[in-house]
Amino acid sequence: MIILVLLVLGLIFGSFINAFVWRIHEGRDWVRERSECVQCHHELAARDLVPVVSWVSLRGKCRYCKKPISVQYPIVEVVTAALFVLSYVSWPHLLVGVQRVIFGIWLVELIGLMALLVYDVRWMLLPNKIVFPCTGLALIQAGLLLATSHSLTSSLIALSLATLVGGGIFYIIFQVSSGKWIGGGDVKLGFLMGILAGAPSKSLLFIFVAAVLGSIVSLPLLATKRLDRKSTIPFGPFLIVGGVISVLFGSALLNWYTHVFLGV
Repeated sequence: MIILVLLVLGLIFGSFINAFVWRIHEGRDWVRERSECVQCHHELAARDLVPVVSWVSLRGKCRYCKKPISVQYPIVEVVTAALFVLSYVSWPHLLVGVQRVIFGIWLVELIGLMALLVYDVRWMLLPNKIVFPCTGLALIQAGLLLATSHSLTSSLIALSLATLVGGGIFYIIFQVSSGKWIGGGDVKLGFLMGILAGAPSKSLLFIFVAAVLGSIVSLPLLATKRLDRKSTIPFGPFLIVGGVISVLFGSALLNWYTHVFLGV
């Protein structure tokens, strides 16, 4: 039953993310304005806003102007729903007491992270209007974890180091390259993901995963000359994917690594 509820909520919030990022980019009121077709600007009816179902039933075209509706819409809805369910199934802590609150905050954080991912893919920008609230949520989540920690001092040190590792590495790259190799938004996102990681080892993990994923995507594009050395691709989505993996599976992956390769 919980999985079904999370699935439905994920689809609904995925639809919200699609509208939210467009309105933020266009400088529109994302709270009070009604949804509309981004091409003909016709106000959409309730039947046009059913996640995934509306897109499929309309065969990916606007009901009013018949122009194509980007496949981004159902993809974001399905991915958000999948992340909600995956987070519940794979949550690394027992969901009792304050962990329920932390999990709820994480779901809201996922909405923000998905919005950042979509925005960066489309416009190669990580807007402060999304990054800063997400960072605030991450700090609240970290504060709750610290409050329930058996050793406040060691946990606080681990969190501080995780934040410094997560954002510090990208800050150094940004300064050395004068912003040519990585953007300022990626630096802020690195600090955010470091807070969410909560431990320096997990920060290194999400950076490693992001670098590997970035290479997997960019190297074939370079080999086929769809990109050249002067081309830029958004790095934020890789950081976000790496961060989510680190939060949900970081401890298990690190334990596996130390057992297999270090014999610990």
